[in-house]
Amino acid sequence: MTFLRNCWYLAGWSREVGPDTLLPRRLLDEPVVFYRNADGNIAALHDRCPHRFAPLSSGKLADGTLYCGYHGIGFGTDGQCVENPHGPIVRSLCVQAYPVRESQHGIWIWMGDPDRAEATPVPDLQHFHDVPETAYSNGYLHCAANYMLFVDNILDLTHADTLHPDTLGGGSYTRTKVKVSEHDKGMSLQWHCWDEVPQPNMRLNGFTADTADSWTEIEWQAPSIMTLRNGAVPAGTPREDGKNFLVAHIMTPETETTTHYFFAATRDFELANRELNDRIAATRASIFTREDKPMIELQQERMQGQDFWSLKPVLLRSDEGAVKVRRKVDALIHAETAGRKDAPQSEPANLAS
Repeated sequence: MTFLRNCWYLAGWSREVGPDTLLPRRLLDEPVVFYRNADGNIAALHDRCPHRFAPLSSGKLADGTLYCGYHGIGFGTDGQCVENPHGPIVRSLCVQAYPVRESQHGIWIWMGDPDRAEATPVPDLQHFHDVPETAYSNGYLHCAANYMLFVDNILDLTHADTLHPDTLGGGSYTRTKVKVSEHDKGMSLQWHCWDEVPQPNMRLNGFTADTADSWTEIEWQAPSIMTLRNGAVPAGTPREDGKNFLVAHIMTPETETTTHYFFAATRDFELANRELNDRIAATRASIFTREDKPMIELQQERMQGQDFWSLKPVLLRSDEGAVKVRRKVDALIHAETAGRKDAPQSEPANLAS
């Protein structure tokens, strides 16, 4: 499978890499090892020694130098050999180093043309950074399905009415037509569910009105970063009076059929309430782990290794956002592999009424 390479991917949370940690992680079907140098800054190398191909992540870290655990050859953060106990240091004794950034609680990696990384900012998720610890949480799931299936899942929230009936469901997503718009940074999707039955999770968070005006708004950035804003007020009440939750869903491909699923969350109310924060985080993690993840993994299994489009999926009107995003990602990958700077705009597929 071909992946989009000239972009920043979330590779892990900052807390996953301590001062003496070697974190191996396969990304875009390539083995990478993450660690911190002597100054505490993140580094990333191809996780394979050029000598006998042992994983560098099975070695040791000393004063910012990564030593292969097989024959003791040491590498700097630029991938160049700095110590060879067996003889001279030759030019070929090196490994690939990847551009990395640490930002917004996360470790980001660039796996394309390294010359383009410096001029490309890390995706802006700053609203998850400028909040107290008592109003922030993040998590990770390793998933046995293609990353775009998880993107589809977030971009068509009508699934919540069926898959999450006791928390995120209620029927309002299915009864509301999504509004999809493209812009220079990606794509926006909006579900404005006015005068609707409150979702069950609203009741769990103290919502008492019989009917609600709720909003769920998603911003997608290529290839697989989505931020979701969700809130509600009693029907007819100004939106400014509502409380908002903000959730990031970030999918990084491991292989064609496996995905690193990262998620983070915050809110704009009761920022100092740690107990509330822990309860919301536990509920969210349970929903992802027990409902979304198993269903999408079963979906991948039933596809039996076949390409999504080759199976000729029957598309519904609610698929509009997911279809446009898939077409956009396909176009970006095509443009990148063809060596062109600008991706062609693709026509959206016909959707069933």
